[in-house]
Amino acid sequence: MAATRRRVAIIGSTGSIGRQTLDVIRWLPERFEVVGLAAGGYSDAFRAQLEEFRPALAAVGRTEDLALPASVLSGTRGLVEVATSPEVDIVVIAAAGRAGLVPTLEAVSASKTVALANKESLVMAGQLVTEAARLSGAQILPLDSEHSALWQCLRGEGQLEQWLSTVRSVILTASGGALRDLDPSELEMVTATQVLAHPTWQMGRKVTVDSATLMNKGLEIIEAQWLFGLPLERIKVLLHRESIVHSLVEFVDGSVKAQLGQADMRIPIQYALSYPERLAGMSEPLDLAKVGSLTFGELDLDRYPCLRLALEAARKGLSYPAVLSSANEVAVELFLAGELPFAAIPCLVDELLSRHQAVPIESLQTVLQVDEWARSESLAHARKWRNR
Repeated sequence: MAATRRRVAIIGSTGSIGRQTLDVIRWLPERFEVVGLAAGGYSDAFRAQLEEFRPALAAVGRTEDLALPASVLSGTRGLVEVATSPEVDIVVIAAAGRAGLVPTLEAVSASKTVALANKESLVMAGQLVTEAARLSGAQILPLDSEHSALWQCLRGEGQLEQWLSTVRSVILTASGGALRDLDPSELEMVTATQVLAHPTWQMGRKVTVDSATLMNKGLEIIEAQWLFGLPLERIKVLLHRESIVHSLVEFVDGSVKAQLGQADMRIPIQYALSYPERLAGMSEPLDLAKVGSLTFGELDLDRYPCLRLALEAARKGLSYPAVLSSANEVAVELFLAGELPFAAIPCLVDELLSRHQAVPIESLQTVLQVDEWARSESLAHARKWRNR
């Protein structure tokens, strides 16, 4: 008997994760059907996706796009309608930054299975999202290669209660980003072109910059706390240049499980879409003899101040992680626009964290208010930086 086709909606379909999700669906058309697509704007790339997949639902996040067809929804409400439609079985949240927050929370509240690539949703509102999932019975399946690796290593190890008693630590790996071999004195003058030339991964622009500052690893640590219910002190990071080992789990008996694979995001994407099955994929098999050797090392927090700031925000909790995420998003946008030097990214984030008066994250409104404060203050501080 043929398997039922799983109906998929993608929020952020024109970004790196969204495009690679569509690659997986093209590879397995008998298993997956696109019923909803949403993007930031009504671009040529989005129009081409609509023409190819003919989804029942379509939306763009920007409300100022002109000449939208009547069939294309707009704004946050449009994204939410795509993410929560009764026609959708699984929602891929591929949008980066704040744009993924509300669709994630609404999809989880609507009992959807959510394949989550948006780190910021759990960093900014982890308690709200996980509590909504608990109440609705929704599944949150990680799409990040590191969290997918942890998920795969923990399969068969019971549930949260067992993990807390049997897992000594989980270890996220970090490539070190495009600037890992530069002398720190050279970082002040690096360009966006240099930062975006990642040595092992093909990713979106924002995530690639976060990889160079290692903010992405800080966000992933906070995300791992919410996904797996482990305390901060049990989540570690190792430098791993080859990007072959995606994460490891160390158990109390001394055993260590690791998940290995090519640096290809289509692998964790397909795993989440097909879960609990594991289907033949399109990626090249991993040839360890060709790889030759795998290396690991400690990370220098002085070289990567964004990782240090993320760890401090995680320890403080409350609304500090939300400010961390929002300030970083603004700083990265300004750097990519040529309006802020690379070395100023951690300075801007540090300034916002030091001035923030923390509050408990009790509602979506609280998160959005904190986000708005962090963004406006970040832009004001950046103007002062440019006027120096």
